[in-house]
Amino acid sequence: MPRWSDTATPEQFVQDALQNGHNRALLQRLPDLNLPDAWLVAGCLFQTVWNLRSGRPPEAQIKDYDLFYFDASDLSESAEARVNERVQACFADLGVLIEAKNQARVHTWYEAYFGFPYPALRSSREGIDRFLVRCTCVGLSQGPSGIELYAPNGLNALYQGVLAPNPLCNHRACLRKRHWTTGCAGTGWKYTLKKLQGVFPGFFVRKVPVAQ
Repeated sequence: MPRWSDTATPEQFVQDALQNGHNRALLQRLPDLNLPDAWLVAGCLFQTVWNLRSGRPPEAQIKDYDLFYFDASDLSESAEARVNERVQACFADLGVLIEAKNQARVHTWYEAYFGFPYPALRSSREGIDRFLVRCTCVGLSQGPSGIELYAPNGLNALYQGVLAPNPLCNHRACLRKRHWTTGCAGTGWKYTLKKLQGVFPGFFVRKVPVAQ
């Protein structure tokens, strides 16, 4: 069984995330897109860490790669679609699914899609703050002085394999239905955790009342 770390440093997280070649390429080219407040976020980062901790290839079973940006000048779906066309052209050679989401417009569609209200955000970081599971609130950005990490809840829980709902996005119904990027079939929070423990041995799941 792999050994899960008790603590983690920002430097270790960046080093681990960049062992995924797709993450490296995305961050290297991200400035070329000139997207405001652009970040590489979510599963491609934390699942890379979990893959490495479980002795798996860093890119294993990561189904997509998510980019956040923040452009309040145009909240239309068509503008976001045009950005995604540029993203696909920029990264076409990688052969992976990449999706860019304008965090300035999430509140315009979120409730209709998920059934829960969502506040208007002020930055991409505020979007990262609201991932459903606390330890997965992580993002990397390529700045002029190097790679910047945003991890508002720290990194220790991510490296310990501790999963707990995020109080900033306390949608219990979403948690019960959440599909992770492990390629597992089935639904339900308990089912998902069981599958995660099978795919990533060593997970400890914090006991939280998500079923109510």
